[in-house]
Amino acid sequence: MINALANIFVALLGLAGGLAVGSGLVALLIVLDLIPRLAQIAKAYRMSIWFETAIICGSLYWTFADFMNWRLPLPPGVFLTGAGLFDGIFIGMLAAALTEVMNVLPILAKRMNLSDYMVGLVMAMVLGKTLGSLFDWLVYQW
Repeated sequence: MINALANIFVALLGLAGGLAVGSGLVALLIVLDLIPRLAQIAKAYRMSIWFETAIICGSLYWTFADFMNWRLPLPPGVFLTGAGLFDGIFIGMLAAALTEVMNVLPILAKRMNLSDYMVGLVMAMVLGKTLGSLFDWLVYQW
């Protein structure tokens, strides 16, 4: 009985985490207008549906790759260096974009009538991220 409740809790926790990450990604794409900007830079306004489809297909592919534990037998040296470089560039650009978008929280809090709880909202996000990272590093990595 306890094992079944633990499995249900873990499933609900995973669903909540997935919804939070997915919502954050969609909010990031919408707030930063990434798809229209990409279409503007590429001068491909009529092709923006292809950009949207590529993002959805990429998300689905890598979700399945993660769940099915797919592996690519590639030489580690050159591939890992390039992948690390591109990952670093992506994370840096994402951090810079999020810095510009930090005014999303006050707007969200105002629309959801949570303005009085803004400090608690930010602290919940910070503590959740910190505790989740510590749990991942200390429990799952060892």
